[in-house]
Amino acid sequence: MQQQRKKSFIREWVVPLAVAVLLSVLVQTYVAQAVKVPTGSMEPNIEINDRLIMEKLVPLTNWQRGDIVVFNHDADGKGVVRYVKRLIGLPGDTIEVRDGVLFRNEEKVDEPYVKQAMSYRFGPVQVPEDSYFFMGDNRNDSYDGHLWPNRFVPKSELVGKIIFRYYPFNQAGTL
Repeated sequence: MQQQRKKSFIREWVVPLAVAVLLSVLVQTYVAQAVKVPTGSMEPNIEINDRLIMEKLVPLTNWQRGDIVVFNHDADGKGVVRYVKRLIGLPGDTIEVRDGVLFRNEEKVDEPYVKQAMSYRFGPVQVPEDSYFFMGDNRNDSYDGHLWPNRFVPKSELVGKIIFRYYPFNQAGTL
């Protein structure tokens, strides 16, 4: 009787729990993962300590200007850091900031998520093949592509795209 209870316990609890843990690890490794925002570079749209969901299907992702992306990058030669920034330039794009406004390929970019005009001049620079250019939404207080010595992020460093904010609860929703 004791042996049968042991087998029943394993079948009813241990196997399903092991499968659940395995599925959780697989999902977090290859499909989606929670991310905590470490800096104010995306304020006021994303605040410090906001919790976000990132989809990690990088090979299947159709990257678009305006996406909020997580990537690992050695921006200044001091080591790789994980960033959360907005995708501004695709391969081949020319990026410039003048008169407080972002221009992409000589056209003024409408950026409703930027709340303050930029107080600097930048560029023009052209984004190389298989690389991207990123900036924070808090443009005047964001350490991003306009300041980095290694300003372009290779495609191989992209980790995923932010799709959802789940904390704080009163701001939960898609981004």
